[in-house]
Amino acid sequence: MATTTNIDNVRKINLATFFCLYIAQFIPSTFISTAMQVSMRQANYGLATIGLLNLIHIPWIVKFLWSPMVDRYCARLSNYRRFILCMEGLYALSIICIGFLDISKDLYFIFILIFISMITSATQDIATDGLAVRAFGKGDHSAVNSMQSMGRYAGAFIGSGIFIVMLETYGWNVVFPFLGLVALIMVFPLQVNKKIHIEERSHKNRAKLMDFIWFFSRKDIIPHVIFLLLYFMGIIGIIANIRPYMVDLGYDMKEIGVWFGMVGTATSFFMAWVGHILIKRIGMYKARLVVASMIVLAPLYFLLLTFTSPYLPLLVGGLLFVKTCHAFASIVVYTTAMDCVREGREGTDFTVQVVIVHFSSILISLISGGVGEWLDYRGLYAIELTIAVISLLYVICVFKPNNVIAKW
Repeated sequence: MATTTNIDNVRKINLATFFCLYIAQFIPSTFISTAMQVSMRQANYGLATIGLLNLIHIPWIVKFLWSPMVDRYCARLSNYRRFILCMEGLYALSIICIGFLDISKDLYFIFILIFISMITSATQDIATDGLAVRAFGKGDHSAVNSMQSMGRYAGAFIGSGIFIVMLETYGWNVVFPFLGLVALIMVFPLQVNKKIHIEERSHKNRAKLMDFIWFFSRKDIIPHVIFLLLYFMGIIGIIANIRPYMVDLGYDMKEIGVWFGMVGTATSFFMAWVGHILIKRIGMYKARLVVASMIVLAPLYFLLLTFTSPYLPLLVGGLLFVKTCHAFASIVVYTTAMDCVREGREGTDFTVQVVIVHFSSILISLISGGVGEWLDYRGLYAIELTIAVISLLYVICVFKPNNVIAKW
C-alpha cells in the first residue's frame, strides 16, 4: 500500500511539473497578443499595422523544421533540463527587455523581441513535449495531455485577463518584466524535481534533419493524419464565430468577455481533466466515439438556436457545451498523437501532428468567416454539422478495435 501511495505521489509531482512548463508558455503569449493589440491601438497605429502582429505566430506553425535537432540534442534528462532552462531564459529575457521600450517609438524593436520570444517558446515546447512522451508511459499520456490543455487554458485566462488588468493599473514598464520573471519561475520545478526518469534511447534511433518528412512514410499513417485534420472541424467554425454571433444577438463586450473569456475558459480548464478521466474509464476507442458524437450535437444545437430568439441561458449552455467538446477532443487527439511517436523522434513526431491540427483549425477559422457572411449563421452551422457527421462516420469506420490504427 505504501509503495502504491508513493508511486501516486511521484506521478502527481511530475504532472504538476509539466503543468508549470505548459503554463509558462501560454501566459506570456496570450498576454502579448492581447496587450499589443490594445496598446498599439491606443498609440494610434492603424488596423493594417496591428494585423501584422499575427506574424509572430509563424514560429509555432513552422517549428517542425527544427524539431529533429531538438530531439537529437535531448538524449538524456540532463539535456532536457539544460535545454528547456536555456530556451525559457531567452524567452523571459526578451519579454523583460520589451518592458524597457516605448511602443510609440520602438515598435520594430518590440516586434523583433516578440518574434524571438515566440521562437524560443516554440522550441521549448518541442523539448517539453518530447520529455513528456518519454517521462510517462502510454497509460498516462492522457493525464499529461490534460496538463498541457489545462496549462493552455489557465495561461489564456491569466494572460488575457489578470495581467491585462495589471497592465492598466501598473503600466507597460512594470508588467512586462514581471511577466518575464513569472515565465522563468515556472521552469524551476523541472530543475529541482528528481522524481522524473526517462529510458535511455538506442543510438540507432537518433533524429535526423529531415525526420519530420519521414513521419509521413510510415505504414497506415495517412488515415491517422486524416483523423487529425477532421476531428476538430465540426466545432472550430462555431468557436471562431460565436463572439460575432453574440454581438449580432445584442450582447455587449462585457457580457461576451465574462461568458466566453472567463466562464468558457474556466469550463475548458476543468473539462480537460475530466477528458483524461473519461479516457481512463472507457478507453481510447470508446472515447473517440463518444467525443465525436458530442461534436455532432454541438453544431446541431446551434443550428436549432437559429430558429429561435435564444435567451442567455440557452446561448451560454451551447457555449459551455462547445468548450467541453473542444477540451475533450484536445485530450483525445493529443493523446492519440503522443501514442504514435517513434523512439528518438518524440518531439518531432508530436510537433508534426500538432502543426497538422493547428493548420486545420486555422484554415477552418478563416473559411468559416466567409461562409457565415455568405450563408449566414444557419448555413455555417449546417455545414459544420455535415463535417461533424463525416468525422463521426470516419472514426466508426477506421478506428475499429482490431484495426492497427485503433492502437494509436
